Amino acid sequence: MTFAEKLKELRKQNGISQEQLAEKIYVSRQAITKWEGGNGIPDIENLISISNLFNESLDSLLSEEKS
Repeated sequence: MTFAEKLKELRKQNGISQEQLAEKIYVSRQAITKWEGGNGIPDIENLISISNLFNESLDSLLSEEKS
């Protein structure tokens, strides 16, 4: 599972929109769309924010294996 797929799945499991996620980690909705589309990954600060928000380790977010 790619980072893009994991991010989208975590967001949906937690019942939040792209806009809400963007607001929570202080980025644009377009950034979330880009990340979920597999067109880039967040910088380390944003990865840490996503990790903390969803209570997931950085390893599990970035690992390409099935979770």
